[in-house]
Amino acid sequence: MQITTREALYQACLNIDAIDARILLQHVLDVGHAHLVAHPAQVLTAEQAQSFHLLATRRALGEPVAYLIGKREFYGLGFTVTPAVLIPRPETELLVDLSLERIPLDSPCRVLDLGTGSGAIALTIAKHRPLASITAVDISADAVAVAKTNVAQLNVNNVRILEGSWFCELGQERFDLIVSNPPYVAEGDPHLSQGDLRYEPDWALTAGGAGLECIESIVASAPAHLAANGMLLLEHGYDQAQACRDLLSKTGFVGVFSLPDLAGILRVSGGCLEV
Repeated sequence: MQITTREALYQACLNIDAIDARILLQHVLDVGHAHLVAHPAQVLTAEQAQSFHLLATRRALGEPVAYLIGKREFYGLGFTVTPAVLIPRPETELLVDLSLERIPLDSPCRVLDLGTGSGAIALTIAKHRPLASITAVDISADAVAVAKTNVAQLNVNNVRILEGSWFCELGQERFDLIVSNPPYVAEGDPHLSQGDLRYEPDWALTAGGAGLECIESIVASAPAHLAANGMLLLEHGYDQAQACRDLLSKTGFVGVFSLPDLAGILRVSGGCLEV
């Protein structure tokens, strides 16, 4: 039986959100939103109809749209994503904003992104600061492969991707800025069994009973890898700002601060290395 784009969307919206249905159909047809609006009577081929039905069914069962279509937009750039990496989120754009404020446009700067995943943070910084030299590290070989795919797709030439645990592959290297969106969800947090988190890699989400183990490790090791007056910026959980500021201060960072995301939640904390 033939089905039009309008009919396909109507049927899908009985089980999933309208915006999800639209994104999935655009993916299947390889068209933009304007095309769907302008061609509501377009008839899907049997293959297109089947593909859309399968994707809509998987979405109804909870699979994230980003994994279903294999991509996600972040900071205006398109990134390949797979279940091997976290899905880039809007709140993480604050970490990029704060990084760009501290990286000069007209002179070199050494930047390290720890736990890079898809490479969203590192590659966004690299695109906006072409004179900066970016190093991105992840412990997962699968994540490193995804990040390298994005390097090629975005045609970025000022980023190197390394496989390793935090600072282990960096020897005595020092950086002007270290940024990280590390695992910070507490083990057993009820959010882990809700929404997209159910499908994202647990090792990239959780960090011990209080969710602070990775942050503690990064803060403790960062001074040995920061240049004079270097800065560390960390994304963290909604209730971890005070703990992060305390860790930074006790480790010798100065000018310690926390700033809120667009939802008003204190999301990024940081400080400069005291020299």
